[in-house]
Amino acid sequence: MSVEDRYFNGLFSGNDDPWAFRQRWYEQRKRAITLAALPRPHYRAIFEPGCANGELSAELANRCSRLVCCDTAGAAVKLAQTRLSLFEHVEVRQNRLPGHWPEEKFDLIVFSEIGYYLDRQDLTEVIRHISNSLTADGQLLACHWRPPIEGCPLNARQVHDQIHEQLALPRLVLHQEADFILEVWSREPRSVAALEGLR
Repeated sequence: MSVEDRYFNGLFSGNDDPWAFRQRWYEQRKRAITLAALPRPHYRAIFEPGCANGELSAELANRCSRLVCCDTAGAAVKLAQTRLSLFEHVEVRQNRLPGHWPEEKFDLIVFSEIGYYLDRQDLTEVIRHISNSLTADGQLLACHWRPPIEGCPLNARQVHDQIHEQLALPRLVLHQEADFILEVWSREPRSVAALEGLR
């Protein structure tokens, strides 16, 4: 069973940064690696589900013409809306996955640190939505904490294996550390160097 909303609501009860995104060097460094792993400098439209308080979203906003973010926790949505209020091309919505998925098409979906909160059935539905939402040259970046998390139906390896199997797209990036795994899949299979004529 996927983790219920009350878990996320509890995390944000009286805490505007429950994972210490702003304070921890681990989180700052992971954001930098995430942004560096993106194969393109700019995207037409990005979707970031599970945006929390919008720290990564603010960085993504500088890399696109349109950014749609969502979170299931009302407090997180309000924090993200405040964090991103200076960006006119950003929209923050309160949605729970997999049921509330945007109808737009995106050339990048950032699926970061939320896959293991879903059970296999819900993750299968999310992967189907991702596949249907990606443009002809669309890309998916997934990043997840590797150690087990108490109460989560899946771990990072299970999430990424399921994405790789069911999405069935070429993988452009694989970055793995003791703490997290990050992968990028793309409907445009050429590498950055290939696209720039270096190989």
